[in-house]
Amino acid sequence: MAKKREDGTEAAELLGEKIAENFGYELVGVSMDREPAGVYLRFFLDKPEGITLWDCERFHREVQPQLNAVDYEFLEVCSPGLDRPIKTERDAQRALGERVELRLYRALGGRKVYTGIFRGLSGSGYLIETDAGEMMFPGKDVAVARRVVDLSVLEDEAITEQEVGYEQP
Repeated sequence: MAKKREDGTEAAELLGEKIAENFGYELVGVSMDREPAGVYLRFFLDKPEGITLWDCERFHREVQPQLNAVDYEFLEVCSPGLDRPIKTERDAQRALGERVELRLYRALGGRKVYTGIFRGLSGSGYLIETDAGEMMFPGKDVAVARRVVDLSVLEDEAITEQEVGYEQP
């Protein structure tokens, strides 16, 4: 039996899953984070075409009044981001063939960070193709696995100031 979380995250997650499903969203995760400003309750949402600010606001308006039993100070609803961690089979399917970065808890071959093309996630761990060939990393050794975001492709698609009607001074 899984250990129950005492901070209210479990109750928030159950509620969040229900609301997300009703809206056609995927609840990627819930976290309760203590930061200098206070305790943040965060919901991470996604959907096939990507989550929007409007989606986050809609979810926030629905979930916030129902969180009476959860002790938090700030509520955030957001996207997990382009570089969302690869934790589940669903995350793995999205990342297949993409460039990923694995950060290890302990150094392996003198390195704690490996990058390569993601080939899969199984009970054995994370499989990536590196310059040195395919490498398998046991899941227990991987602190975080996530896509590498290449911002240079966004620069190619950037809209210039003139295209949106702004002029430089």
